[in-house]
Amino acid sequence: MEAAAGLRAFALRLAPGEDLRPALERCARERGLTAAFVLAGIGSLRSAGLRCAGQEQGQQLEGPFEILSLCGSLGPDGAHLHIQLADSSGRCRGGHLLAGSPVFTTAELLIAVLPGLTFGRRFDPQSGYPELFIEPSG
Repeated sequence: MEAAAGLRAFALRLAPGEDLRPALERCARERGLTAAFVLAGIGSLRSAGLRCAGQEQGQQLEGPFEILSLCGSLGPDGAHLHIQLADSSGRCRGGHLLAGSPVFTTAELLIAVLPGLTFGRRFDPQSGYPELFIEPSG
């Protein structure tokens, strides 16, 4: 377990048409973030790329959707993001956020940066997936 001192946070707004996951990954790259978390996210999507629990393949859902919750990790090896959405009837869906999730009207995000740490992904034979590992930054 690693600890980060001096946690910083910043707000980010994405505009209509921006693809949510690639935009967050681009933001992390451009800002040189080595360890960050999306603490909160709200807004709306035109459609959503999701991979549900236990499924190998993702699915594309047609919206529009309200983003009820978005959270996850951002690092040099990419993002691990979970999202909960509501359709126009209030029915909820959720899972791993994939590319192919364009913003409808807005996406408002709060991102925490953990200085002194680096997030990465390594294959975990126990889970069968690349999982988070946390290291002190050089």
